Amino acid sequence: MTGTRPLPFPLPAFNRLCWLFVCLILQRLPFFQPHARAPRPRVPSTLTSKQTDLIPDAVDALIDTSNRSIPLASPLSPQQAQRMTLPIHPRSPGPASPLPRSAAQSPVPRPRVPAPRPKDFSFLLRPEIYHPLTPLTVPPAFRSDPDKQPTANTPIPSLLARGQFRAAAIAATHALTGPDAPDPSDHAKIFSLLYTRLACLTLIDATAIAAQEVKTLEDLNSVVYADEATGEHLVPWELRVLNVRLQALGFGDPRRAVMSYYDLAREARARLAAAMARHDNSARELWKDRLADVGVRVAGALVEMDDLAGAAHHLASLPAREGAGGKLAMSKALLWLHLGDVGAARKCVKAEEAGELAEKVVDALCDMADGEYKSALARWAKLKEESDDEMIGVNMAVCLLYVGRMQEVSHSWGMFAGLWLTLHRAKHCSRSLLRLAGRRTRCCSTLRRCTNFAPRRRGA
Repeated sequence: MTGTRPLPFPLPAFNRLCWLFVCLILQRLPFFQPHARAPRPRVPSTLTSKQTDLIPDAVDALIDTSNRSIPLASPLSPQQAQRMTLPIHPRSPGPASPLPRSAAQSPVPRPRVPAPRPKDFSFLLRPEIYHPLTPLTVPPAFRSDPDKQPTANTPIPSLLARGQFRAAAIAATHALTGPDAPDPSDHAKIFSLLYTRLACLTLIDATAIAAQEVKTLEDLNSVVYADEATGEHLVPWELRVLNVRLQALGFGDPRRAVMSYYDLAREARARLAAAMARHDNSARELWKDRLADVGVRVAGALVEMDDLAGAAHHLASLPAREGAGGKLAMSKALLWLHLGDVGAARKCVKAEEAGELAEKVVDALCDMADGEYKSALARWAKLKEESDDEMIGVNMAVCLLYVGRMQEVSHSWGMFAGLWLTLHRAKHCSRSLLRLAGRRTRCCSTLRRCTNFAPRRRGA
């Protein structure tokens, strides 16, 4: 073998030396030295707004330092990393930093709920919606005597207590439309005066005027009459109940009253259930009484629709309300008398424990409905010794008319001639009782005599 020189050392040994040299060079590279990496600065989870804003500057400083190093960007030493670490201080309970917080940590702003604006009931303060009351409906005997007319400064509660309902209706109108009218947002006072006006018009037999004035309220189920904050109805319950009948008469739709009463009964049941759930005994008894009262008014609405059979069936289905007082029992008894069922009227006041006085009054009315005027006169005479109510004197005078004792009628009515309410009750009571007796012809002549009756003055 010519032309070939042998190597001074074997080839496997040379290869080993080359790999060893390469390994030594590779070990000097940074990615082969994990122990030489600088520890990352730990950023706490809770930073102040100032520290959060400094984080991007620190990151940029780290990048610039690494770029200025040798070609392979040697890592930071532990001393350099310690110097580059942000100073972390605990948050002090002092005032908040004026710098804006980052979007990640700023709370989501809650939408502001605007405060409910007060309701405006200025449409009820207009003078043109209230009709003037003509003095022609007042008998001459009461118009000519100034002692029987109240003064202009008499407060409304005093007028109501003395039974001067016509003057109270006029005073309520002046209070609503005068210079001292309430604020349009004072719904409590406005509705109180309006209820006084409408109720007094009903009591003085001016229901037609009240039915026209109540149209201004329109629909009481509208959101206009609801409190935006609590959802409660702003109109008092008494005015809502009176509004049902008056609007039915004003719009000429008697069926509307029955449907509206059922809506009120539905609300009363819901309020009663809520009162029982929170164990509120006073509210529970209140809504029980209101629910029973609405039930009786439904029967009255059926009577006004001439649905006497439906009224009797509905009235018989009403449960007895013990302990509710004599007002509810008397209302049922008068409806039974209007329907001609004297026995049911007597049972009604006894079953509901209306009281001894209520039972005696109903017994006397039942005798008058049966035509037993002498027996009824004796009952009224006994009741007159126990009570000075003008209703007893009015019914006693009606019985005296039927038994022919005309001389005593003037004396009996003269005792109660100081009130216009007495004459109104006399006409209304005699009209109702004579219709029950089935003598409408005699009723008209009697009412004519009652209207033209002028009580004597004392000392004349």
